[in-house]
Amino acid sequence: MSKNPSLEGDEATPIPEAIKRFKRLRLVFEPSLGVLGFFLVGLCLVFSFFYLDYTNVAQTKSHDFSDQSDRFLWLKELDVGSGVNNNTTTNGNRVEFLDESGNGCDVFHGRWVWDEAYPMYQSKDCSFLDEGFRCTEFGRLDVFYTKWRWQPTHCDLPRFDGKLMLEKLRNKRLVFVGDSIGRNQWESLLCMLSSGVENKDSVYEVNNRTITKHMGFFVFKFHDYNCTVEYYRAPFLVLQSRPPIGYPEKVKTTLKLETMDWYADKWRDADVLVFNTGHWWNYEKTIRGGCYFQEGAKVRMKMKIEHAYRRAMKTVVKWVREEVDSNKTQVFFRTFAPVHFRGGDWRTGGTCHMETLPDFGASLVPSETWEHLKLLGDVLSPLYHSNTSHAAAKLKLLNITAMAAQRNDGHPSLYYLGSASPAPVHRQDCSHWCLPGVPDAWNEILFALFLKHEGYSRSNSGDSDNFT
Repeated sequence: MSKNPSLEGDEATPIPEAIKRFKRLRLVFEPSLGVLGFFLVGLCLVFSFFYLDYTNVAQTKSHDFSDQSDRFLWLKELDVGSGVNNNTTTNGNRVEFLDESGNGCDVFHGRWVWDEAYPMYQSKDCSFLDEGFRCTEFGRLDVFYTKWRWQPTHCDLPRFDGKLMLEKLRNKRLVFVGDSIGRNQWESLLCMLSSGVENKDSVYEVNNRTITKHMGFFVFKFHDYNCTVEYYRAPFLVLQSRPPIGYPEKVKTTLKLETMDWYADKWRDADVLVFNTGHWWNYEKTIRGGCYFQEGAKVRMKMKIEHAYRRAMKTVVKWVREEVDSNKTQVFFRTFAPVHFRGGDWRTGGTCHMETLPDFGASLVPSETWEHLKLLGDVLSPLYHSNTSHAAAKLKLLNITAMAAQRNDGHPSLYYLGSASPAPVHRQDCSHWCLPGVPDAWNEILFALFLKHEGYSRSNSGDSDNFT
């Protein structure tokens, strides 16, 4: 027996008491621990996604992301006959665009189909590309965006043939005029044409200039054909210059809505002239930067941007009607190419780096795009409904807005900084286009329209003038 039973009792009682206290504490902390655990697991998942999507892409330069994967075989079944060798079994009632039966075909009404024969060139094989368009060379792993071909609903476009187009351009000038999206298309065509030239040294910039977005113009000569493919930077098409004396200090520059750009005299005598504008007709590029609108000697301080754009387009049409020789020059106006920012815009962290497949519903395209297209249509429609004006014959529309609206997958996103790519996730380029890519399709249509004008058909060597 213990010599001190009272002490034993005092020492024994804390044990069950401690157990009770522990149980009470466990009831209090168990829910908190569960919530904490759930939070930590969720946090790990989020970081894993960011790691796989960004860090891994940034550090990986090998392109092992194969389009032969079983996961993507369904893409090739979207259009059974989309390959160039299968048209005879699936083209239904489609006609050849270059044949006389294709005269009424709307080449801008159609769909994107998967084609294993694409792309037509690789960026690494084209020395003319700006680094900002060389997406696969600077980190973009997926190449599915290069595999889509534009298929008009009611006719088949001719397969692009660089040698044929150069032959048709012999002793001629093809000129692009517009903003950086126009430069995007111009560089695409340089690559497409040069892929058919064996001696790459025979293609050169006549002033020894390296392509950069900061230069005003470039003239590339294809020596063996004595032709040039040129680009002139004129984002508004009309003249931007100093304001008249006497206006507030906030007026840094003005757009003279009744006057064409300084370089207009250099465009006049081109054999093929391709205009575009649109991406600079917004608040950021005009009013916010101190650029206002001028008519005559008066600056219209309260003029709305859409009204100024309409006035400028009327000036362009007037210039084409009065200054361009329609017997010599084919004039095209390419419509607005949509942007595809998700969750914001270029200033507010909008992104497109997760877009790897086309969005056939064009759900990311802002409503302003369609308003812009309608406004342009309002300006141009009188030309096509007038019995007296010859301007409609002079100005053809490259109406690429709807087809480009579906190609949210074609932008540089994180990969527009060249060797410094990837860019920060919140500073993405969802306006320009990777090359090879979407602008190649615009040039395929340009090629078809150009050949049509030249009287070329698949059954004709091109010496006939039947379709001019």
